[in-house]
Amino acid sequence: MAKKRDFSEITPEVEALAEICCANSNIDPALYTKYEVKRGLRDLNGKGVLTGLTEISEILSTKMVDGASVPCDGQLFYRGYSIEDLIHGYFADHRYGFEEVSYLLLFGDLPDKDQLKEFLRVLASYRSLPSSFVRDVLMKKPSRDLMNALSRSVLTLYSYDNRADDTSIPNVLRQCLQLISTFPMLMVYSYQSMQYYYEDQNLIIHKPRKDLTVAENILYMLREDCKYTELEAKVLDTALVLHAEHGGGNNSTFTTHVVTSSGTDTYAAISAALGSLKGPKHGGANVKVVQMFADMKKQVKNWEDEEEVGDYLRKLLHKEAFDHAGLIYGMGHAIYSVSDPRAKILHGFVEKLAMEKGMEKEYALYSLVERLAPKIIGEERRIYKGVSANIDFFSGLAYQILGLPEEMYTAVFAMARIVGWSAHRIEELINAGKIIRPAYMAVCERKEYKPLSER
Repeated sequence: MAKKRDFSEITPEVEALAEICCANSNIDPALYTKYEVKRGLRDLNGKGVLTGLTEISEILSTKMVDGASVPCDGQLFYRGYSIEDLIHGYFADHRYGFEEVSYLLLFGDLPDKDQLKEFLRVLASYRSLPSSFVRDVLMKKPSRDLMNALSRSVLTLYSYDNRADDTSIPNVLRQCLQLISTFPMLMVYSYQSMQYYYEDQNLIIHKPRKDLTVAENILYMLREDCKYTELEAKVLDTALVLHAEHGGGNNSTFTTHVVTSSGTDTYAAISAALGSLKGPKHGGANVKVVQMFADMKKQVKNWEDEEEVGDYLRKLLHKEAFDHAGLIYGMGHAIYSVSDPRAKILHGFVEKLAMEKGMEKEYALYSLVERLAPKIIGEERRIYKGVSANIDFFSGLAYQILGLPEEMYTAVFAMARIVGWSAHRIEELINAGKIIRPAYMAVCERKEYKPLSER
């Protein structure tokens, strides 16, 4: 009886075919310059190629001085409102902000008291999954990766929707609101199922409460005792607000526009965005930050010694430490150079949380790296713009202090960003009408066909 092949096995035959594939698929890098191809849809100065218009959010990282564009402190606006003003506003009223900001992003302006109350009621009414969904979908052969679990869950929800392919705005809005409401359950339950199936842990499933916010429900469902402090919930709530939206040009949001423009259903569009966000160059970066610091703590004996910490950072850049990628994770951003406004806001909240949890030393180490890294990167690398900490630098620490498992970090990002994806999907459906189809120039040689017997 023939031995059954491992589903994930890479055989020598496939290895040989892969070599052929690589050998015949290499494009001369000089051709990109010759034909002025903007790789990654960015020009030689790193500026994004204009591919669309949006009213949902705006990012500013430069200002005009004497007719020249110069870097400045980053600014982020949701529907024209400064992110700093939004967060200060709901904190001054001692409220949570994610639901209110979700209303703003979806509908274009801040809600009044009655509108917010009704919106919260609608979200709470959708806070449930189809009958037996947890058992039949989430608990049967759970994925080892929560982003893939979320994607599979979203695609499966298509089968439960009798109007799945209806792309009218009321129906798409209904679908988006349901996904926003059920994402915390999909995320937490997928994690619990994964822990039970692969790690032999107890299976704990807490139903969400309709009187709690999204941030509160995540902590309530995740923790065995369902307990959390107000500061913990508000730090997570603020992280969700900061991750909810970031312009139309980031990879996952652009993916949402591209896939939506084809006329496909909401579940396919959101699943595609999830696949994009999963990548370590996009949503998975905060996990790398935490893992990098874990290695740093092992290698650096005195966390307060600037010289010793600086030496480790140089080893990172020289590919001599951690994953040998030559990167200091959490430093630098494609758009921001002087500062990332999201990182500045989250920094303050992380400091308070670290004090509450007795993790002052960890916070001090992060702060030291935040101060040293830009200078060291400037000394070791030829860079054409400033480097500063991005939101991933502090969000990973925030989630670590909150006790969130690393497997959930990117999923929490997705939990927030689905609001932005939903807003952009609706905007694309309302305004576009044409499929997004960028041009690719063929640079292959013409070949004469030969019969199989002559090859």
